[in-house]
Amino acid sequence: MAFWSEKSAENGSRNQPVVSVVSGSTSTSNAESSSSASKAGEEIKVSSKLRKFGFSDLKCATRNFRPESLLGEGGFGCVFKGWIEENGTAPVKPGTGLTVAVKTLNHDGLQGHKEWVAEVDFLGNLHHPNLVKLIGYCVEDDQRLLVYEFMPRGSLDNHLFRRSLPLPWSIRMKVALGAAQGLSFLHEEAERPVIYRDFKTSNILLDSEYNAKLSDFGLAKDGPVGDKTHVSTRVMGTYGYAAPEYVMTGHLTSKSDVYSFGVVLLEMMSGRRSMDKNRPNGEHNLVEWARPLLGERQRFYKLVDPRLEGNFSVKGAQKAAQLARACLSRDPKARPLMSQVVEALKPLLHLKDMAGSSYFYQTMQAERMAHSSSMNGRNSHSLKNDLKLLFMLPPSGGTWLGNSPCATSRRDGLLLVDVKLGASSRLRRTLHGPRLWAKHALTSPSLQGFCLQVHDGSLGDTNEPGRESGG
Repeated sequence: MAFWSEKSAENGSRNQPVVSVVSGSTSTSNAESSSSASKAGEEIKVSSKLRKFGFSDLKCATRNFRPESLLGEGGFGCVFKGWIEENGTAPVKPGTGLTVAVKTLNHDGLQGHKEWVAEVDFLGNLHHPNLVKLIGYCVEDDQRLLVYEFMPRGSLDNHLFRRSLPLPWSIRMKVALGAAQGLSFLHEEAERPVIYRDFKTSNILLDSEYNAKLSDFGLAKDGPVGDKTHVSTRVMGTYGYAAPEYVMTGHLTSKSDVYSFGVVLLEMMSGRRSMDKNRPNGEHNLVEWARPLLGERQRFYKLVDPRLEGNFSVKGAQKAAQLARACLSRDPKARPLMSQVVEALKPLLHLKDMAGSSYFYQTMQAERMAHSSSMNGRNSHSLKNDLKLLFMLPPSGGTWLGNSPCATSRRDGLLLVDVKLGASSRLRRTLHGPRLWAKHALTSPSLQGFCLQVHDGSLGDTNEPGRESGG
C-alpha cells in the first residue's frame, strides 16, 4: 500500500511497555511486544505510545469512508484520508487538526489479520525518520484499522511510473538515500534486527520535502539472532523484487532486502518497472536486462531514464550503477551492508556534472536514435555510419551533413543532424528541452553553444507551445 505526512520520530527500540488488547478491552503490561496469529478473542500486544481509536471516531474522521477520501487500496484493504485532533483521537473538521491516513483491514482472510498484527508490532515500537509513523489503531469487534501520518507526495511508484513529468535525478538520489537509511536502521540499529521483506517502490512514501519513509510492515520478520544465519519462512513478497536465493530456499536474511534495494535503485535510474511484459523480448525482467550493462563503464548510460534528457550526473549515474551491481550480486555474502550502501549514496547528492551538453550524452542520444530507426525498419547500419562521421568533427566547428555550411562556433557537444535530408527539414535542439529549428537557422549565431540531436522524421508539421518551426 502507499499513500500516507508529517513529523519525524526519534530513534527508538521495540523493547517498550505495551498495552494488551483482548477483545476490545485494555490492560497495561511491561512484557515485550509479541504477535498473535489468530483473530478476536486472543491477546494482541501493542505499544502504550499508540493512540487507541474508536471505530465511530475514525468513521467520522474519514467522512464515513466516502470515495472522495480514498487514497488507495491493496491486498490489506483500503486507505482513507482523515482528520483528527493534534494530540487526541477525536475527529475534526477537514483541513484542520492533524491529517492522517486510515488503513482498513480486509476481512476476507486470516493473512490480513496476521499482517495487521505485524504492522502494529513493528511500527508501534520502531521509530526512525525514514519509517512511516504509526499513530494509533482501532480494534473493535471485527474492525481492525491503523492510523498513520499522512504522506502528501504519495508513493515513489506513482512518481516514477504514473506521472507525466519525470522525477529529477537529484530527488531520485535523495529518495534512494532515505530508503537506504530506513533499511540500515532496521538491519543494524534496531534493538532486534528486522528484515523488511517487501521493499519496493509502492512501499516507499514521500513527505512534502521528498523525504523517503518505509511503509507497510505486514510481511516484516525478526532477523536471525545468535549463531543463526537466516530465518526459514514461507516465501512471500513481490515478484521481481525478491532475492533469488530466498525464492529458491525460503532462507531469509538482511541481504535479501539488499537485493530488493538494488532492484529499486535500478528502477530509479532507468524509469523502468522491475517486471514489464510490454517491453521488447529480453527486456521484460529489468535485472536480467540491466545486469550486462552494469559492469561496463562505456555502456551503463543505456540504463538512464531517457525522460531526464541529460539532466543527471554522469559520475553519479556511474556510481549508482556500480552500487546496484553490488546489491544485485548472485552471491548474498558479496552484497554490501545497508550501512555501506548509505555511505556510498551520500556523495551522490552533491554531484553537479550534468550530462545534458556533454559528448557522453550526445553519444547516448545518437545510439538511441539509431536503435529507434532500426526498430522502424530503417537502415541502421547507414545511420550509424553517418553518426560516426559526425563524431569525428572537431569540437569548434565543422560542416553539416550534406554540402550546406554551418558557420556557428559550438562551445561543446556535437552537431547531430537529420540523416533523411530529403524527408524532413527540421532538427531538434535538446539542451534546455525540445525545440524545432528550420534549416536556415543552422547558420544563425543564436545556435552557438547548442547541441542538436538527430531527427528521425517523426515530428511532422506539429507546432507545440515553446517550439519554433520553419520549412
